Amino acid sequence: MAGGDERSVTGAAAGQGTPMRLGRSPARQHTLREHNLVLVLQHIATGGALSRASVSKRTGLTKATVSSLVDTLVQAGLVTELGPEARGAVGRPASALTLNRAGLVGLGLEVNVDYIAVCVTDLAGGVRYLRTRLGDNRRQSPGRVLGRAVRIARTAVDAVEADGYTVAGLGVAVPGLVEAEQGLLHLAPNLGWTDVLVEEFFASRLAPPLPVTVDNEANLAALGELWFGGHDGLTDFVHVSGEIGVGAGVIVGRELFRGVRGFAGEVGHVAVDRDGPRCRCGARGCLELVAGQEAILRAAGLTGEAGTSMGQPGGSVAELLARARGGEPRTLQAIEAAGRGLGVAVAALVNLLDPSTVVLGGLYTLLEPWLRAPFSEELSERVVAQRWSPVRVLASRLGPDAAVRGAAGTVVKEILSHPSAVLHGAAHPEGG
Repeated sequence: MAGGDERSVTGAAAGQGTPMRLGRSPARQHTLREHNLVLVLQHIATGGALSRASVSKRTGLTKATVSSLVDTLVQAGLVTELGPEARGAVGRPASALTLNRAGLVGLGLEVNVDYIAVCVTDLAGGVRYLRTRLGDNRRQSPGRVLGRAVRIARTAVDAVEADGYTVAGLGVAVPGLVEAEQGLLHLAPNLGWTDVLVEEFFASRLAPPLPVTVDNEANLAALGELWFGGHDGLTDFVHVSGEIGVGAGVIVGRELFRGVRGFAGEVGHVAVDRDGPRCRCGARGCLELVAGQEAILRAAGLTGEAGTSMGQPGGSVAELLARARGGEPRTLQAIEAAGRGLGVAVAALVNLLDPSTVVLGGLYTLLEPWLRAPFSEELSERVVAQRWSPVRVLASRLGPDAAVRGAAGTVVKEILSHPSAVLHGAAHPEGG
């Protein structure tokens, strides 16, 4: 086998100064090779166009080992060589390595109260397909809505396969309490759904079958912002998204914090008024009743059934924004009250978790010009460490697309973290 340094993995290869711990089991040759394969792929994914020599220098692996691993990745369709780099030095120019954008892709779906969105993302995070189908899902059975989502997914697959891509898996974003390991949606109050086996539904109806993962839409929105939002150096933050409901995704050390059962982030049901009205969840005074979309519209004097900014682009939210831009007093008061309620709840999260940043997503991205001041004032007053370590407040750069982008991204990140799944039996697409 090329390269002798695959017998051990040092801290230099892992980016640390001490030997890497691989667990209690004895280290086998294939285990070390898999680790080094991931290491090389991750450096190519994050380092731009790199030569094999550059990868060797960055990882600490020998040039022979890197060359062998790169050949494997190229043959699998995960990496492509762009051709010789132009340079002034004497000698043969090195070929630049980059992720293969023309091969495997991830498919993402978001099922929300009044729309279904679909996105296809290549290995480098580029969007290859993005569509939204409008329609109220609140008074329909899970089977009917998810059946429509399956048809939308098939249309997307057909479109990208016609362009030469190979879909590697499906990620699904749904609102509510999700047990991700089972793909089970326990409760989606705003849809009126309970105990829906979402993963099983899709897995049994997609042909050819695809690996399916399911997660809460707020979690996937946070991951979408982390991976594709363009926030350089942002490693710890809370992403708060507001539409019909209010949810949060918590990122710690560039990883999603799920809690013991995967239910972390239900900030919409943090109590901000213990004597407030009864929430759909059964408790009183939840944040959702103050800063959720229905509460804001009602306080602004806008009637009619609330819809998301994505699902009803010309609906009540558009009217709310028009009134806010026009300085209508009641509207501004409603947004201010929502900002203060949101600040109270998020300040508790910040005191507990100590993130560097809060990202405002969903409806809050649109309302940020008017929401920021009252929200930030509550943080300043309530966050204990604000004087010494002020919390940054950012508007989401992905807006309403964050969850579906994150759903597609989960497939891509799984490939990049476990390329052996592609090497051991998955189709090798052309273009690599």
